[in-house]
Amino acid sequence: MSKAAQLDRDAVRIGDLVIGDGRPVVVIGGQDARWLRLRGDGGPPADGAETVQDLPGDPSMDGSSGDGAVAEARARWAGPLLVEPATVADLPAVARHADGVVVGAAWAADPDLVRAAARLGLPVVLQRGSVRHGRAATLEEWLAAVDDCAAEGNKAVVLCESGGRGEPEDAAPDLGLMRAARERTGRPVLAGLGGDGGLADAAVAAGADGLLVGPGAPERALAAAHEAATVMAALVRPDDPETLDAARAAIDRVDAALATLLERRAALAGRIQRLKPVGGFRGRDMERERRLVAAMARRAPSLGAGLLAPIMNAVIEAGLRLSEERRDGEERR
Repeated sequence: MSKAAQLDRDAVRIGDLVIGDGRPVVVIGGQDARWLRLRGDGGPPADGAETVQDLPGDPSMDGSSGDGAVAEARARWAGPLLVEPATVADLPAVARHADGVVVGAAWAADPDLVRAAARLGLPVVLQRGSVRHGRAATLEEWLAAVDDCAAEGNKAVVLCESGGRGEPEDAAPDLGLMRAARERTGRPVLAGLGGDGGLADAAVAAGADGLLVGPGAPERALAAAHEAATVMAALVRPDDPETLDAARAAIDRVDAALATLLERRAALAGRIQRLKPVGGFRGRDMERERRLVAAMARRAPSLGAGLLAPIMNAVIEAGLRLSEERRDGEERR
């Protein structure tokens, strides 16, 4: 039975991971899923994927030199595993061991290779590739590859924007193009970050359903991707969880965003205390606090000023106590 599962036009299941349809932002290459990039020359990682030199396979099966590498990766990781093959010869090994196939930028402009990958019956992650003379594919050329997958009966396609180059670390993802692809097709989209997590927040804000960062990327890039998938996603993506566990996970993300903002607010409040002529509890401006609550109530009408007032009073008082503790500590030095 085919592993490809398009739940609807807006969601694709890869193993036990669902991408799209307003679900939580995923990090492929992090805690949610892994991906393996096969390279026949055993070259160094180029885009954050875990890159391995093809290992000897079992020639009695298909002659693919990638079978050993993919089987080893499968044995090390029980979660969703995606594999980017080096050649068509690797596809049978991908079909045996992987939950999804990554059509890399070097393949994406070749209809025959795209169709061969789609025929595996696995979900396809389709990167925007390059065409003649290294020119990055246009949106129309990229989406034509989606049609090639559909022609093989595989509609479980996730689009990945990595800059449209064979070596994605050479170019930043075009987030506007990624967003346009999402709007045009209704299919999930990933932002390929390579080894740089600096665009993780921007990618989530632009509508990415996931971030592609491999284990070969620096730890700071992976941390930035997970932070964006947690905090930024909570700020810009509404959740509509359908189970108790999903609802609790959504609250955890919102709480993480709240904690981040409260820490930032406390730092700013401490700065204000140092600038005010009269600081601490004696310097409170109750009229300003009422205006603050009224402004917040316009953004949170279901809570309203009545419920927000005690919350903000507790936040303000916590900031004032923290400021006084720090001042007292400095005076004792």
